Amino acid sequence: MKPKFIYLFLLSTIFSVLSSCSTVKPPEPCGPLPTKAQLAWHETQYYAFLHFSMNTFTNKEWGYGDTPADKFNPTDLDVNQWVKVCKDAGMKGIIITAKHHCGFCLWPSKYTKYSIKNSPWKNGKGDILAELSKACKCEGLKFGVYLSPWDRNNADYGTPEYITYFRNQMTELLTNYGEIFEVWLDGANGGDGYYGGANEKRNIDRTTYYDWSTTCELIKKLQPNAIIFSDAGPGCRWCGNERGIGGETNWSILKVKGMYPGCPGGDRLSNGQIDGTKWVPAEVDVSIRPGWFYHKSEDHQVKNLSQLIDIYYQSIGRNDNLILNIPIDCRGRIHETDAHNVIAMRKVIDKTFVNNLAEGKKAKSSSVRGHSNTYKANNVTDSDNSTYWCTDDGVRTGSVTITLGKIPVSFNRFMVREYIALGQRIKSFKIEALSDGNWKEIIKQTTVGNKRILRFPTVKATKVRFTVLDSKACPLISTIGIYNAPVLLLAPDISRNINNEVNLSTYDKEAEIYYTTDESKPTKESNLYKGSFKINEKTLVKAVSYSSSSDEYSECSEKKIDISHTQWKVLNIKDQEKAKAVFDGDEKTTYSTKAKSIVINLGALYTLQGFKYLPDQSRNNNGIINKYCFYISNNNRQWKKISSGEFSNIQNNPVWQTKLFKPATGRYIKFEALSTLNDDTQNIIADFDVITK
Repeated sequence: MKPKFIYLFLLSTIFSVLSSCSTVKPPEPCGPLPTKAQLAWHETQYYAFLHFSMNTFTNKEWGYGDTPADKFNPTDLDVNQWVKVCKDAGMKGIIITAKHHCGFCLWPSKYTKYSIKNSPWKNGKGDILAELSKACKCEGLKFGVYLSPWDRNNADYGTPEYITYFRNQMTELLTNYGEIFEVWLDGANGGDGYYGGANEKRNIDRTTYYDWSTTCELIKKLQPNAIIFSDAGPGCRWCGNERGIGGETNWSILKVKGMYPGCPGGDRLSNGQIDGTKWVPAEVDVSIRPGWFYHKSEDHQVKNLSQLIDIYYQSIGRNDNLILNIPIDCRGRIHETDAHNVIAMRKVIDKTFVNNLAEGKKAKSSSVRGHSNTYKANNVTDSDNSTYWCTDDGVRTGSVTITLGKIPVSFNRFMVREYIALGQRIKSFKIEALSDGNWKEIIKQTTVGNKRILRFPTVKATKVRFTVLDSKACPLISTIGIYNAPVLLLAPDISRNINNEVNLSTYDKEAEIYYTTDESKPTKESNLYKGSFKINEKTLVKAVSYSSSSDEYSECSEKKIDISHTQWKVLNIKDQEKAKAVFDGDEKTTYSTKAKSIVINLGALYTLQGFKYLPDQSRNNNGIINKYCFYISNNNRQWKKISSGEFSNIQNNPVWQTKLFKPATGRYIKFEALSTLNDDTQNIIADFDVITK
């Protein structure tokens, strides 16, 4: 090597060493920053809401406050079962409804008689909060409390004296039950109630009545690390809905001036505000059932695995924390179905994220802050969230390319985290994959925040490129994860609409669906489902989901399709479009009538041997027919009663009701309601069908 080149080589080496060893100034903070307690809250990510109160025993959602305390009497209460289920489900904490709107307290509060101290449970000597707090501590779960600002039992509600009462109870909760990680405050305030026997409506000014700033100061004094939840925070905010869906664009910052618990939120709750003044991240609250408290009638409406997985990606995957409600039943336990489903969810999530394909892989960036190893691209693949890649000040775009290997690797999930200790920055980004020598865009999205997880059809690539398209300041990326989630093989749903079109669907869009109509068990040699198909006559449809990557099948689902509904007409209903809700095959649509019966022209003579009735599937379950008569006619004049009786336990179990009878022939049928539950002024039908011979 010539002297000149040796000199240049040494100079370059020295410059490189000096650059890597020199101290490069870290990025300046960007906008509002999270507190130490909020950073810990972000890492909690997923925890349980346990709704348990007097409502559990009165079958209500919002108790009036007038039910005697002795009505609260769980038969087999076991807080250790609650904690075990939540821990097995992968949750990191529990928040309990210490007091709901009815005013009943799950601890022996010295400020009211309306508590468990006057219930039969443990002869009034029990303390659910003490037991649960201890059980959480033993199993390493965080413990939080919900204290309803509204109290429909308390005689002083609406007066200044009630605020003293409310803060006294808050003090009890925050001084007697160990460390509290979150205090949950909602916006349901004021309205009708028992109020110590007044039985009246009391309205309050939500903006001033509670003097929230003083209450928040009290909470912080007693529990400095507790996060306060409400529409306005100040610790974390409501996401704006109870459906388990966070905003696709989600800033953890908010303009809190003028906000208060129960204030109108709009998009700012789900999306946050790019120019927010305080760090107030979003929390998604959703119940595993239609209601928040336990109702036996909803045992068949527990969210299934696919619904829970969707909630996970639409909450935690969108920069939210997830608080999933699991109601406690009348025994004092988490119901078996709820427990099974949340634990099944945990198994799927664990299986999905067990292997980070990017971990330890070589990463290369478009630029590095000060050419320093402190901020190098490889920080995003080192599994350490305290290190991060970033660019120089003023550089608000940039990319990191990760080499997965020489052989193309399959993946369908992408996770990215910002280093939020210095603020949330990224406005938009995209992900690309190098496949067959060409870069192809996989997805483009907006904000990142603490964690963003994206789903997409499986891609095969040797490299993946993450590009920041726009940012409020130099971007800071702490971690990138790339995963190949296994196909979630759930038995397909089978439905037929009013046009005789049969639709099959399954959770994972990459799974193939195979079906049969000849009563044989479907395999990959059977019919491949490519879209809806028509069935005009009695047929048994069977279907399975299949994964070609694992050569595995789901369980087989089946549905008995009976005669076509295309010629059906409800004769005693003028609006035939509305009448179609009676037999449209859609369980969500309903028809409500004050008439005691419906008469249907089937369009032809059929030999019938039964009928099926589905009541209202909404939370209220109004207009449920529990006693009936069923008639058949050939001419719509002379009617023959074929069947009568009751739908046993239909209020508690409002599923499809099937009644079989001795075969009879007719063209017209009449379904008559003899008795109706909840609302005897109307009969509501979600769906109706017949069973032919």
